[in-house]
Parts: sequence; structure tokens; C-alpha cells
Amino acid sequence: MSEDSASWTTPAAPAEAPGAAAGDRPDVGRMSFEQALAELEKIVQDLERGQLDLDAAIGAYERGSALKEHCEQKLKEARLRVERITLAPDGSARSEPMDPA
Repeated sequence: MSEDSASWTTPAAPAEAPGAAAGDRPDVGRMSFEQALAELEKIVQDLERGQLDLDAAIGAYERGSALKEHCEQKLKEARLRVERITLAPDGSARSEPMDPA
């Protein structure tokens, strides 16, 4: 091994790296919006620090992408459930689906 290659090392990933084995992490589809968002924020921080090795960074990116899609779907579902309360001409309250715009 040359002196240059012997001095080069890959930073170790943290014990709970986002790129860890799939069995170590909860299934994205079963996560609440808040859980998924918290994990996504941690992944972004880890990637921004740039201290993950290449394989861990790729795994983190893939996990983050799945979490982002999950969060977007949860928000879409919540938005569809939101109802707007309106007053009818007689003064009674009624609910209508929120405008999709």
C-alpha cells in the first residue's frame, strides 16, 4: 500500500446512521407524520454535516426520499379530511369539504 492510500480513511458512520440496515429502522409506511418528519430532519442534518461514508450517504438519501414521499402523502390525506365550517342562510352551521385548490 502506498503512503497516500494508507493515510486516507473513510469516516465511520454513527451507530444509528440513516443508512443502517433496513431491519434496524421502522417501516416508513407505519410511521406517523411526526415520526417520519423527525427522522427526515435528522437525515438532512447528517447529510449536511458530510461525515457519512458514501454507502451510508446513499442509504440515507434513499431513506430520506421515502420519508419525504410518506410525509407528502400524510399531508395530502390530512388536507382532504379538513372541513370548512360555514353558516347556512338560516344561521345553522354546516361543514363542507375544503376547496382542493
